Amino acid sequence: MPHRLPPLNALRAFEAAARHLSFTRAAEELHVTPAAVSQQVASLERYLGVRLFERHARSLRLTEAGRACLPEVSEGFRLLARGVARVREVGTTGPLVVSVAPAFAGKWLVPRLDRFAERHPQVDVEISARYGLPDFGREEADVAIDFSDGRYPQGLHAERLFGVSAVPLCSPSLVARGLREPKDLARFTLLHDEGLGRDTSQQGWASWLRLAGVEGVNPRRGPRFSHTTLALEAAADGQGVVLAIDKLAEPDLAAGRLVIPFDIRLPLEYAYYLVCPRAAVERPKVAAFRAWLLEEVAEA
Repeated sequence: MPHRLPPLNALRAFEAAARHLSFTRAAEELHVTPAAVSQQVASLERYLGVRLFERHARSLRLTEAGRACLPEVSEGFRLLARGVARVREVGTTGPLVVSVAPAFAGKWLVPRLDRFAERHPQVDVEISARYGLPDFGREEADVAIDFSDGRYPQGLHAERLFGVSAVPLCSPSLVARGLREPKDLARFTLLHDEGLGRDTSQQGWASWLRLAGVEGVNPRRGPRFSHTTLALEAAADGQGVVLAIDKLAEPDLAAGRLVIPFDIRLPLEYAYYLVCPRAAVERPKVAAFRAWLLEEVAEA
């Protein structure tokens, strides 16, 4: 069974006062008032049922009980300090494991990682490409970039990175073949990115067609892809028009592999969030990654 211990603050006050033989100097070390140190020591004496100090007008002396317990109490605080230092060491050393959906990793995060490496060469990043939020207690993940509605358990720190919209995307060759207006979609294959299905507030092509005011187009026809990257590749290959998240298409748009035939954007309720355990937010490598990521988001 665990040992019953006095309040930690009272033990700290006693240890500091016993080392200095002064409530005033102990208070300076602990950044509290001498009266607070005196009160903490008095509460410890009541808890233990013994006097720890002989109090004189201008001096402080340890009693026999105080002298007996001081060495081990001091050693206990040294061990605690050593344990905390090791925790901080773990937070600094070893790889930073980032759990992230494959498409976001490949299309947005990985192309920017060299800038993080330049700024923090001591931190090795390990990308764990997966869907859904990891179980931080059981899996070796330090942080996650998650696509969700932003509702997380209380033990997690969640920070919204940015919202996104769904836009139609296709190869320039389809525009050359007559894809000019939304109604022209009736003559082209619709490609379905199943990743959009995670945002249950929207229905993919059906929602976009309603927004665009298009009738006579079956929103369910066409091939489906479980990975956004596959859907974008099919679109770039000229196989049809895909409705996909705008941020994930930025590299292909910049390279001219994809174009937006008509800029009608379907806002999504889901957004990208940086998520980690609350206890991990201040760990050096997590804090470094968070600060860098927020800068990248702001610039983007």
